[in-house]
Amino acid sequence: MSIDASTLKPDWSAAARVRAISTTRAGGVSGAPWSSLNLGGHVGDNPTHVRENRRRLADSVGLQSDRIGWLNQVHGTEVIELTPDNVGQTVTADASYTRYPGFTCAILTADCLPVILADNAGTVVGAAHAGWRSLCGGVIENLVSAMAVAPEGLQAWLGPAIGPDSFEVGPEVRDVFLKHDPKAARAFKADGARPGHFMADIYALATLRLNHLGVSDVTGGGLCTFQDSDRFFSYRRDGQTGRMATLIWLN
Repeated sequence: MSIDASTLKPDWSAAARVRAISTTRAGGVSGAPWSSLNLGGHVGDNPTHVRENRRRLADSVGLQSDRIGWLNQVHGTEVIELTPDNVGQTVTADASYTRYPGFTCAILTADCLPVILADNAGTVVGAAHAGWRSLCGGVIENLVSAMAVAPEGLQAWLGPAIGPDSFEVGPEVRDVFLKHDPKAARAFKADGARPGHFMADIYALATLRLNHLGVSDVTGGGLCTFQDSDRFFSYRRDGQTGRMATLIWLN
């Protein structure tokens, strides 16, 4: 299957000049266990294969590969602005945003939640790597603040992540989210988890954070990288595996 035919596209009402996609594992050249469109250069795959996969991705959606802002993601909360001074470099951060047309914010995931944001006027876009550590630490809050747009003028889309029936966490994870907001309790359930553990809904947790900020236009969610092995990489399911990418840019 080709890259273009397999990519996911947000079902949202973003401005016409906003473009965004989320890849699946189809359409690349990597062999097992990264087969086939692995876009992560840090997971043990042949670097030549990763470069070819990234080239194919850029070509399939009409992007310049040297204007894609790949990040060295560390499960933190750092946000960078993509500018002519750093685009194309690999910068350590877990979120990025830009106002430059053609500069692409990119997030790599294989269970963690990619969150993309765009203002209603189509002047600024951003993306965050929202695994539970980054999400709890405030990566979404930091990104919204950095984009410098009134939250009610933003819309968000939640890309593919591990689903609520597959994401088991310890009580310490639930505790840190509840410490921030007691309403987070609704995103955890004991049913289906080992004794003393919980099943976590990272889509609900991210939506709660966005809504608390004032971002009410939130779409996406409902997918599970863990359960859908045909389409998605999953670190929790497979261990050594590839990475999908969620991209957003301004035409």
